[in-house]
Amino acid sequence: MNSYYTDLHIHSKFSRATSPQCDLESLHHWAQIKGISVCGTGDCTHPSWSASLKKSLIQDDTSELYHLRDTPAEQADKDVPASCRAPVNFMITGEISSIYKRDGITRKIHSVVLLPSLDAASQLNTKLSEIGNIISDGRPILGLDPRNLLEMLLEIDPRCALIPAHIWTPWFGMLGAKSGFDSLKECFGDLSKHIFAAETGLSSDAPMNHRIRFLNDITLISNSDLHSPSKMGRNATRFFGTPSYNNILKALKTRSPKLFDGTVDLFPEEGKYFYDGHRSCGVSLPPKECMANNNLCPACGKSMTIGVLHRVVELEKLHKRIPKAEQISHPPHHYIIPLNELLSHRIGNAVTSKRVQTAYMQTIEQAGPELPLLIDTAEKDLSSFGQTGDDILKVRQGKVTKAPGFDGVYGSIRVG
Repeated sequence: MNSYYTDLHIHSKFSRATSPQCDLESLHHWAQIKGISVCGTGDCTHPSWSASLKKSLIQDDTSELYHLRDTPAEQADKDVPASCRAPVNFMITGEISSIYKRDGITRKIHSVVLLPSLDAASQLNTKLSEIGNIISDGRPILGLDPRNLLEMLLEIDPRCALIPAHIWTPWFGMLGAKSGFDSLKECFGDLSKHIFAAETGLSSDAPMNHRIRFLNDITLISNSDLHSPSKMGRNATRFFGTPSYNNILKALKTRSPKLFDGTVDLFPEEGKYFYDGHRSCGVSLPPKECMANNNLCPACGKSMTIGVLHRVVELEKLHKRIPKAEQISHPPHHYIIPLNELLSHRIGNAVTSKRVQTAYMQTIEQAGPELPLLIDTAEKDLSSFGQTGDDILKVRQGKVTKAPGFDGVYGSIRVG
């Protein structure tokens, strides 16, 4: 059965703290190298980026996805190895940061929005511009309740979708420890039935999310949330069939095994909010030890930043652990260590070094796109890639060492 990878939560050069290379040509280029068939445009709410999308993209009448016009596509394809050349589709997407008060509590929630057309995005932008500033950041910060954002989207087009972003992130996740809620229903109220998917984020994976009862009723997806094009596909989602807006939406709504094939994730320990911690003191603790110390830093006595795993444990207790008899089967999930990190560890040079970058390009010139190499290449064929092939196999087998991330510090995952 034909499968394809998507990465729907990305950012353009108009978002803060992003690379100036986050333009359509670079996204088109890296999508092929990574093996991503459908890439989000990101930042569809930003007027300048929206103008670029309208100028450079063409919509396919059948799939309702977009692709680069011939001239910019030809330019972007020049440095893509022949082994990686493939069509790249774009879905109109964006992220909105909601900072607002509900019941006297300040909430900070990020939402990914999916739209079937640039016309729908234009209608959304008109409505959002009446609420706040959508010019200063590709991910606008608005005093808009996500429930009301969802209502707005559905009024524009019932096929628009809102996906709560990186739902466990302490400060900006729907279930985050700092300013989130304890359930999807609490956040979206009467419109909860229209939330059919949620994004795991870099510090959680599908099994962690499946520990929470209500998250078993929706589809879990993964995306890179990239701020630099080369990060594309570090987390991704896999589908079956022919890429189209409607097919992807149907897969997310139904979780049909004929359409949806689960997620691709970094090991969640690599995320920068996996464990509890206090960066100033260099202290990192698993939830049980942190709870035993009243969530205070053992070095200085100040409050620890509560990590994702801790928050999962809290909500699992609140919503009651799912008995084994009630547990259901779930779509597959795959863990990866990005190819450039594997090569960096083996060579002993930084990911950004010329030696690693050269080795990376040589590998994909031989093997083809990165994600299919890491996940799909048959075990017997990995031997042709020497030590790199051995490392890929070890990652698939879970033979890795982990130093979990905490309080904004990324973790480290290594083979062995």
